[in-house]
Amino acid sequence: MRIAIDAMGGDHAPKEIIEGVELSRDENPDVIYDLFGLTDEIKKYLKNDQNIEITQADEVIEMGEEPVRAIRKKKQSSLVLAAQSVKDGKNDAFFSAGNTGAILAAGLFVVGRIKEIDRPALTTTLPIVTPKEGMSDKFVMLDVGANADSKALNLYQFAFMGKYYATNVLKIDNPRIGLLNNGTEADKGDMLHKEVHELLAANKDINFIGNVEARELLNGAADVVVTDGFTGNAALKGIEGTALSTLNLIKSSIMDGGMKSKMGALMLKDVFKSIASKMDYSKYGGAMFLGLKAPVIKAHGASKQETVKNTLAQIKTIIDSKMITEMVDYVDSHKAELDAIKESVKKG
Repeated sequence: MRIAIDAMGGDHAPKEIIEGVELSRDENPDVIYDLFGLTDEIKKYLKNDQNIEITQADEVIEMGEEPVRAIRKKKQSSLVLAAQSVKDGKNDAFFSAGNTGAILAAGLFVVGRIKEIDRPALTTTLPIVTPKEGMSDKFVMLDVGANADSKALNLYQFAFMGKYYATNVLKIDNPRIGLLNNGTEADKGDMLHKEVHELLAANKDINFIGNVEARELLNGAADVVVTDGFTGNAALKGIEGTALSTLNLIKSSIMDGGMKSKMGALMLKDVFKSIASKMDYSKYGGAMFLGLKAPVIKAHGASKQETVKNTLAQIKTIIDSKMITEMVDYVDSHKAELDAIKESVKKG
């Protein structure tokens, strides 16, 4: 197994990327890590080159660059060369914590999308705070940022792919598919969401449970939450921000509450650690651009070594599951259905 890594992508690259790679390598001796970037910079932080290869890349795509222009202009960048190595079959997956738009553009124009899937969806895994017995402790949400403007057909395809991700990576049998909306009633939302609801409800191949509200996501409202990229990204950042703010509020309240509060906090230390661990999004790795011909995974730009390590573990699971190959076959076997949906949407 081989993973192509953009060593120069991210706010803390290449140091934290390389340290995360070494942590992953120590746990997975059967994986080869191909680091793309400025060789001298990479070697500066690399302690042990076992199972690690370095591919020189003379250019770096910065976080603020216009995505499509950047990948077309900087063909010798670490991001583009890493993606190209997957396209050429040298590596099995591509990972970066860099410019999200550039990673998406490289995924589309270099790696390529699955036929019959119009747009890839940025797919993330989030925790369920209090899972019921027999329920998974995680759920999948897509799209969380790849497509700000989406059509009904796109969201229908997201549900199609999300089911496969939940089944093959999270190992959830017959995952419950929910549509993120501003109410649970079938007639809620704008015209887009009403149309998507109708399309999903008519598909007997998926376990569609209807609309779900943002406030119920962490309570296990669904195993797969389908949404457009604008709404999904806003919801994701809201969840992350609320979790961090709540933990900071508890901490400041304890510090300002005097000796009695501090003694109580000391007694609940293990409880607070458990809560912080469950709400730590870095544990769940990166977000995958689902709908491409190979695994392309994006980690948060501010990722540190632990997040990088966890994301690489996630990539290994994805490769081991052969999910992409199976999904391509599944999509191909449902070509007639997908084409019919596409035609019905076009006709309005």
